[in-house]
Amino acid sequence: MDQQQTLRGLVRLLQLAYSGEMAAAYAYRGHWRSVSDGGERARIQKIEAEEWHHRTLVGEMLERLGAAPDPTREFRARLVGRSLGALCHVAGWYAPMYGAGAIERRNIIEYEDAVDLARGSGHPEFLECLGQMAAVEREHESYFRERLTGHPLTRLFPLWATPRERLPRQ
Repeated sequence: MDQQQTLRGLVRLLQLAYSGEMAAAYAYRGHWRSVSDGGERARIQKIEAEEWHHRTLVGEMLERLGAAPDPTREFRARLVGRSLGALCHVAGWYAPMYGAGAIERRNIIEYEDAVDLARGSGHPEFLECLGQMAAVEREHESYFRERLTGHPLTRLFPLWATPRERLPRQ
């Protein structure tokens, strides 16, 4: 891939992440409101705040690249996030925790891919921020994995594969 193709790939991935962070934040808002354990509620509230923060950071990157969020993705993300948040009130405890962990795993990979695309497109100024966001998503995934480990339903619904730590590329 040449540098321009890589840049287009970075913009697409950042647009996806920007909308995805909104969907996640709305889903977490419903999620923390549905749990009864105070510690769990506080941790999920913190995760929601971190997702909103990531959205701000990704939005700033898009702006620096002269790009904008994708309106179609934004509409879908708002719909999906709010729907998932509402479902948390009727889906029980396990399903929202499992879904959140699996999605966080995917987010780790997307931010790590974004690091590679930023490097390949000549935007080293994004590397540290994208790497830090991947690390925070890794903390989120780990939290949900920890909460689910040992739950009887994991015999029927095994946990997702742990994402491997990527070595920084030069």
